[in-house]
Amino acid sequence: MLNTSLFKFLTQPVVGTALLIAAFSAYLPSVMAQSSTDQRCLSQALRNTTQQNESDTSTYTLGGGDRIRVNVFEVPEYTGEYQVPPGGAINLPLIGSVRVQGLTTEQAADLIACKYSTYLKRPLISVNLLSPRPINIFVAGEVTRPGAYTLSLSGGAGDNPGVQYPTVLAALTTAQGVTLAADVTQVQLRRKVRSSERVVTLNLKQLIQTGTLPEDITLRDGDTIVVPTATDFNVAESRNIFAANFAASQTTPRTVTIIGEVNRPGSYLVTPGSINDQGGGTANSGTATPTGLPNVTRVIQLAGGITAQADIRNLRLRRLTRSGSEQAIDINLWQLLQSGDANQDIIVQDGDTIVIPTATEINPAEATQLATTTLSPARIQVGVVGEVKRPGLTDVQPNSSLNQAILAAGGFNDARASSSAVDLIRLNPNGSVTKRVVKIDFSAGINEQTNPILRNNDVVVVGRSGIAKFGDTTSTVTGPLGVIFSILNLFGL
Repeated sequence: MLNTSLFKFLTQPVVGTALLIAAFSAYLPSVMAQSSTDQRCLSQALRNTTQQNESDTSTYTLGGGDRIRVNVFEVPEYTGEYQVPPGGAINLPLIGSVRVQGLTTEQAADLIACKYSTYLKRPLISVNLLSPRPINIFVAGEVTRPGAYTLSLSGGAGDNPGVQYPTVLAALTTAQGVTLAADVTQVQLRRKVRSSERVVTLNLKQLIQTGTLPEDITLRDGDTIVVPTATDFNVAESRNIFAANFAASQTTPRTVTIIGEVNRPGSYLVTPGSINDQGGGTANSGTATPTGLPNVTRVIQLAGGITAQADIRNLRLRRLTRSGSEQAIDINLWQLLQSGDANQDIIVQDGDTIVIPTATEINPAEATQLATTTLSPARIQVGVVGEVKRPGLTDVQPNSSLNQAILAAGGFNDARASSSAVDLIRLNPNGSVTKRVVKIDFSAGINEQTNPILRNNDVVVVGRSGIAKFGDTTSTVTGPLGVIFSILNLFGL
């Protein structure tokens, strides 16, 4: 039983405070000694290993999420596997908390050995990485899917048994590849090193040309990859990027809008495939399904082909970049047709808009030549009605003239047709309808006055001659009398 006098003595405020101070004074040196030991062991571990350069990518440093094994030789009860927590400190038998954050496995082993040396004679410690933590990176700029990504690390093999970090190319592939608007000569890798930022510029064009990179940089946790937008669009380089394995997938469908002088302007889903058909169908059928590279000519084919008024020398492709700006790319498809310059047939990407302007002047010879190319629909439909031998819808080649359409309908009905002039009815793109009289001259070449080029869905109306009109009127009047005379004849009257 506690002595009553002693209890009263201990409960006095002054005496209690004095005892607390005495206890803390006894504990403080041990804490300071422990902190001093930790600092000494850490400094020793760092001295015993080669100082790593910030750009060295061969040595792995431990961090939260790693799974390691600490081997204490000849003391198996101290050996075990540990998951490094976010703070980076693991709790070991006898010595307690050891912070391994930012240390290599060799440095961590030296640190643990130093701390065990207080209790063990010549401790032999090894630290093995069982499962590396994934790294978090960010990919920005001209990639298909910019954003944050978590990439897994893998174990090495052969001459490089350490941890294998993902590369820049692997990160670009994870982000579904670079876009066609990318400047692959100025790809930046940004890495935080202590309080500063280190920036390395990569030229991926060298990889396309030579198959190798001068510096095969691997990634670290927190790295950022920035793919800038090209200031000047280069068609040849765009094709090379399209074929590269770090570009967006060639088989990915893309939505492209085409407006202007095509038969069916609008948005189209372009799905790349094998080249086995380059056209077919009529401008109205909607059955043409050209396949092959997702380029400008393919989009034109999907839109039913160009109209007779298309200016194929001054096409423009508008492309919205990741930076919010718009690239304007001029295209000359006439150069493609004349010299085979495939660079004019630009590869399209998702979100592109193609504008085909109206020609200010039409060259009949060029119009005839264009009608035979895959830029034009295989056939267009025009209506020829009235006094022709085969009235109705007629399929003709694109850029066919008025005279050709009349001949395709069998020509004039000589006994009834007014062959001096016809009516041309046209449905305009804005929804309006125009009607004009065209004088017929079968000896004239293509011209807007007497033999204009027809557009899809035009209607040609061939009227009756004066004699035919008179005859039809007479028949209308005399028709009932003829019926009466027939009845009278029937009764012999």
